[in-house]
Amino acid sequence: MTARREDPRLGLVIANFGRTAAVEDDAGDLYPCVVRKKAGTVVCGDRVRWTRQPGGHGTIVEILPRRSLLSRPGRHGKLKPLCANVEQLVIVCCPSPTGPLDTRLLDQYLVAAELTDTAAVIVVNKDDLTDNLTKQRLRARLKTYEAIGYPVVFTSARTGDGLHRLRDRLRKCCSVLTGESGVGKSSLIKRLIPDLDIRIGALSAASGKGRHTTTTTTLYHLKDGGDIIDSPGVREFGPWHITAPELEKGFREFKALKGRCKYRNCRHVGEDGCAIEAAVAEGLIDPARLDSYRAIMSVLCRYSP
Repeated sequence: MTARREDPRLGLVIANFGRTAAVEDDAGDLYPCVVRKKAGTVVCGDRVRWTRQPGGHGTIVEILPRRSLLSRPGRHGKLKPLCANVEQLVIVCCPSPTGPLDTRLLDQYLVAAELTDTAAVIVVNKDDLTDNLTKQRLRARLKTYEAIGYPVVFTSARTGDGLHRLRDRLRKCCSVLTGESGVGKSSLIKRLIPDLDIRIGALSAASGKGRHTTTTTTLYHLKDGGDIIDSPGVREFGPWHITAPELEKGFREFKALKGRCKYRNCRHVGEDGCAIEAAVAEGLIDPARLDSYRAIMSVLCRYSP
């Protein structure tokens, strides 16, 4: 007799291993699934339809509509999708031992959040390693971001300080952890997920390969509610694939001045009658944010054909 074909069921992609993915069903069980070619490119965070096959494996047959898709430039200028259905970017940063916080990089992540209609929260980690004077300067600098609507949370993965405030921000939404190497993302993940090693072991079994690497984008459910995606690929994020109008949209405080420049195609890089420059002169926009915008714009001009 021919085996009866199962009707597709709903699932959540917890991790993607290339040709296979770990899919979680409604009961919370994980299944290694191959991706049907016509289904498209599956990424962590995707909601999918899949069918269970004999032996405990499955096949992904359809990707459900996505709320959002976070991508980064890959080879030959093509965008490489990283994760889907993210509702919040958690941008982890910390002061450098040799200098202040890199707000230019922070602004790049915030541009990504704005262009994907994703909320953002700024997490300053390793707060216990910062002296009082540096803390005061740092808090004063970050008031600019709080004034334009970005929450700022100070944490220490070593001592646990501030983690309750971070957990509050993570509840009831799907967040992705971003930030460059060395800011303590892995330490924060371990603090937020005490049974991380057990979960990694379960994912290793669900990979179909018996292994799980640190280069795999992975979604974790948090005990206090919410999901968090750890994606090593976001370290390499740079908004070099966007246009000048999109970059302007990525700086939320510029929006109220849209259309007020003397010239319609003003790029805010020194043109006569620029409304953004006037707002900076009046103290309405932080000059460091305009400098950051111009720094990114200069790189865009080099990348543009």
